[in-house]
Amino acid sequence: MEIWRLPISASQRGKLISAGYTSLSSLSSISSSDLARELKVSESEAMNILKVASHSRGSETSNASCSIVEGAQSAWDMLHDEESLMHITTSSADLDNILGGGIHCKEVTEIGGVPGIGKTQLGIQVAVNVQIPNDFGGLGGKAIYIDTEGSFMVERAFQIAEACIEDMSEYNRFLRKDFQECKIKMLPQDILENIFYFRICSYTEQIALINYLDKFLSEHKDVGEGDCCG
Repeated sequence: MEIWRLPISASQRGKLISAGYTSLSSLSSISSSDLARELKVSESEAMNILKVASHSRGSETSNASCSIVEGAQSAWDMLHDEESLMHITTSSADLDNILGGGIHCKEVTEIGGVPGIGKTQLGIQVAVNVQIPNDFGGLGGKAIYIDTEGSFMVERAFQIAEACIEDMSEYNRFLRKDFQECKIKMLPQDILENIFYFRICSYTEQIALINYLDKFLSEHKDVGEGDCCG
């Protein structure tokens, strides 16, 4: 279990992460006095943190053991699961091929590089492309965009949304499909309304947002889910 999931206060989690503790295992061999000194808290508070961590670690081990015993899966099922994984296109055939079909759903895809290489552009592109309707090979979903640098450009997002709709229109003409009903629902402003933007400025805000996402997703069940257009 990661530290940010530990059921303690946000300030305590922040202090642990700042001190370099990122997982429960990293707390397994430290004394309460040493932890109190590192976090600049009282020893009783440090003891409570270690107690919660120890309890969580025990529960995690027990759950993992049950999962191993009960979680047998056939190789055929594994192959079927892999083949049925959904992807979000990046709008670049070459990049989609490198990624094995695009951005994989239910997985973490990390894109790195020097400033100006196009990371923000790709993030905006994916936030738009996840909304491509099922009829046009997309997921018909919505997106959460978490911005830690203030680099999100809403004007660029609007342009990408316009280009995405134009691409679907070209696809429609190629396949001679009825695009009119879907086009009404896929205006650029509608696409922007389906991108939920969060601006965070510190690691504590990031932890708080991560903890809030469960509630947000329960209130917005269509985020990340397919919704057929037309």
